[in-house]
Amino acid sequence: MNRKDLPIIKVTPKGERSLRSGHPWVYDAEVTEVFGEIENGGLAHVSSAKGAYLGTGLVSLESKIRLRVLSSNANETFSPQFWKRRIKYAVDYRKTVMSGDLGCCRLIFGEADGMPGLTADKYGSIVVTQVLSYGMEKLKDVIYPLIVEVLNEAGERVDGIYERNDVALREKEGLEQGKGWYEPIPHPQSTVTEICENGIYYDVDFENGQKTGFFLDQKFNRAKVSEIAAGKKVLDCFTHTGSFALNAAKGGAKSVTAVDVSETALECARLNAEKNGLSDKTEFVCADVFDYLTSLEKSGGKPFDMIILDPPAFTKSRKTVSSAEKGYKEINYRAMKILPRGGYLATCTCSHFMESDRFEDMLRSAAKDAQVSLMQIYSLRQSPDHPILWNVPETDYLKFYIFRVV
Repeated sequence: MNRKDLPIIKVTPKGERSLRSGHPWVYDAEVTEVFGEIENGGLAHVSSAKGAYLGTGLVSLESKIRLRVLSSNANETFSPQFWKRRIKYAVDYRKTVMSGDLGCCRLIFGEADGMPGLTADKYGSIVVTQVLSYGMEKLKDVIYPLIVEVLNEAGERVDGIYERNDVALREKEGLEQGKGWYEPIPHPQSTVTEICENGIYYDVDFENGQKTGFFLDQKFNRAKVSEIAAGKKVLDCFTHTGSFALNAAKGGAKSVTAVDVSETALECARLNAEKNGLSDKTEFVCADVFDYLTSLEKSGGKPFDMIILDPPAFTKSRKTVSSAEKGYKEINYRAMKILPRGGYLATCTCSHFMESDRFEDMLRSAAKDAQVSLMQIYSLRQSPDHPILWNVPETDYLKFYIFRVV
């Protein structure tokens, strides 16, 4: 395939600057002219206002992101071998940064791996995918068998691919929502599998669990919490299925109280505690975390040496960042008031829109209001199987801090 075979999308100077900086998206408002017939999910070239070639990517006719660039090599063929190289590159990277352990990790992280709109997570021998772009939806019959092939070549068994496409974002691409096994590949009947992370075993319900079944991005942050929790009375807020709580318990915490508003999630957490022989150290409380922290603060006691705040994303758009900031400040302020001097606070945001500087300013304000000082121990991000591309800010979303309150 050469350049003359594909339609051409011409973009504004702003769009050109963005692409030349390395960002792969072309927004609909940046398109000035189209030469040739573009197809939804098909390939098109991108050029500057003066006709300079800027890249080739996948078209999304119903999305504000009109095109996602795959390559700036004008001679690329985008054959199955192209996709196999991309997948192998991604898998080899995970083998390196995850110390060779591919038991549970994110194999493909969309734009960060040059496969925009595709997420693939590995839970044991099951791969769970999520497709958020029209182009990737059209290519999945090519890409999914290649994922199996590359993993098999790496010595990893694949017993099935499960699709978690039950997300509203697909509708912006003109795609239907749904979930289920990718039938062309043989699969088991059960949609629950066991994984081991940081020496802790979990049953993962990849059909009904959050996201694709488990929050893999906190692996190394949970390990740091485990180290610090030794000998301490720990409160884990927004525990979900208990991952931070169990890491704290396994790390030698004196006791762990885990709070979540979902009784369904807590039942999974209890089962995970039993599976790992940690039930005697862990207590699970069904409550609204905001109410729970408020009650603790009003009681005036200092029952915990360490508090973990791992809330869901309070904002998923720039429009609601200010409101989200108030929520983050409230829980952090209350945690700082509850902790004794010398206590430990682990806190985070998983929203890309809550940028680091703003989150840190919020923590400073909360500390000032609580009349405490924060001694930073760690400033961390998502685990490296969720790589951050500096030229694609959307890949940088998880900010995680551990402080001593002094």
